[in-house]
Amino acid sequence: MRYLGIDTSNYTTSAALFASPDEVLSSRRLLPVKEGQMGLRQSDAVFHHTAALPDILGALPAFRDAAAVGVSDRPRDAEGSYMPCFLAGVSAAFAAAKALDVPLYRFSHQAGHIAAALLSAKRTDLADKEFLAFHVSGGTTECVRVTPERERVLHAELLLSSLDLKAGQAVDRVGVMLGFPFPAGKYVDEEAQKSDRAFSVRVPMKDGSCSLSGLENQCARMVEKGESKADVCRYCLVYLAEALTAMAESALRRCGDLPLVFSGGVTANTLLRKTLGDRFECVFASPELACDNAVGTAYLAYRKHTM
Repeated sequence: MRYLGIDTSNYTTSAALFASPDEVLSSRRLLPVKEGQMGLRQSDAVFHHTAALPDILGALPAFRDAAAVGVSDRPRDAEGSYMPCFLAGVSAAFAAAKALDVPLYRFSHQAGHIAAALLSAKRTDLADKEFLAFHVSGGTTECVRVTPERERVLHAELLLSSLDLKAGQAVDRVGVMLGFPFPAGKYVDEEAQKSDRAFSVRVPMKDGSCSLSGLENQCARMVEKGESKADVCRYCLVYLAEALTAMAESALRRCGDLPLVFSGGVTANTLLRKTLGDRFECVFASPELACDNAVGTAYLAYRKHTM
């Protein structure tokens, strides 16, 4: 059997079919962002998702055999969590489920990210256990405690977060500051690897949560002083690595020795993966599935349907 997943995040339209861990098909497209802009208005995102979904689903004709449909309908499993961009995906998923006469299951975008990490790392065994998960992206920098649950499959309880700027926002702002296109993550990653400079940073923390607002200001000062793009990018990523390390240590002290799972587009970064991997025994989403995708949502639909 196949299971269809649909996800319409703020910057990616995506659909996927899950049949087994070794049989997964994915189709996705980045939303267009005009040069010099730092993102999209929600109304524009809804329009672009609506326009892209026919082609995205058309690339997966086998979805007509789906036994169930899963869709992300909100950013997080929290009261009041809402973004209009997910309405486009919900509309398409509802129509597909009705046409196919199969169940429709709703999940959070965050749960989809975490599920994609487990699937791509071949650690789906963790879905039946308690673990700690980081979701690090342009809209979220959070550590959650995940427990198995019948209704949502993966129940995420917020433990720690960034108190201001999110990690992905910081990377994009620094990247655009340096003249890179938006989204800037891969360019900042590539440029940082040209520097071997050592930085000592102190990240402001409060009860285990981090503050990242000073990072952008510090990078701006480095640019004003004429420091190289490579050094600025490396400083940015070292700062984020230290912030995530401090959050992970705090979460482990609070919850005990639970498995650590890292998901979200920022965790595709080379320096972050090495730093965190050297300090902890942890699970990472593959770089391809760290970014926004519907694979995790399709997998959650499978889990929910076969419980």
